[in-house]
Amino acid sequence: MIRSSEAAAMKRRRLNVDSPTQGLVDADNIVLNVVKSKKNQGILKAGVKKEANLAPIVVAKSLKLLVKKKLINIQSKGRDPYYMAVEFEPSDELTGGAWYSEGNLDKEFITVLGDTCLKVIQMLKVATAEGIHDFLKKRKVVECTSQQIAEILKSMVLDNAVIEVKSIGLGEYHSIPVGSVCYRTASGEADSKTIAPMASIPCGACSRINQCTPNGVISPQTCGYYTKWLNFEF
Repeated sequence: MIRSSEAAAMKRRRLNVDSPTQGLVDADNIVLNVVKSKKNQGILKAGVKKEANLAPIVVAKSLKLLVKKKLINIQSKGRDPYYMAVEFEPSDELTGGAWYSEGNLDKEFITVLGDTCLKVIQMLKVATAEGIHDFLKKRKVVECTSQQIAEILKSMVLDNAVIEVKSIGLGEYHSIPVGSVCYRTASGEADSKTIAPMASIPCGACSRINQCTPNGVISPQTCGYYTKWLNFEF
């Protein structure tokens, strides 16, 4: 009959044999520690060679073994592979962040989000990044974050599609706190292809346009025609 102490010892030995780090030599552990030290930033093979201070052939062999043992992963960004310990998730700097899908820039999403933001600004006349995000979130038009909205708007400012201004708290700005950064269309300055969708805006033929205000009984937020237009149903 095996005593409990002997059973525990046998269990420990089995765990050690099955451990991914079992069989690693000093060079492998050095390379593993270098990769782990970079956490979610990852490190290039050249960086591992420099910090580990080992021969290139030794580093290459260790990296291959560590990947095989699933102690590190290979993360690709462009042509150069990064190495990262499996316990970390790649940072936005490594993956490209929310604008990338499976490692590739999601140009379609960027275009749709930019066009939609432009429509909302045209509809509201002036809007903050947070206001646009809330508007889209309520209507479930485009799934995105407020940070993505802010980044798209910054890009649109550089492209002269919209202009960045600060609220004065009066007139069209009455619902926006004074000093808040907001955006409005750059009249006549935006590229014609970019603002082409605005040609179908329903306000031009509306008989109650003079009664339409951002927070009134009649407003862009409650207008059924605008909702259809925003959802590309016209």
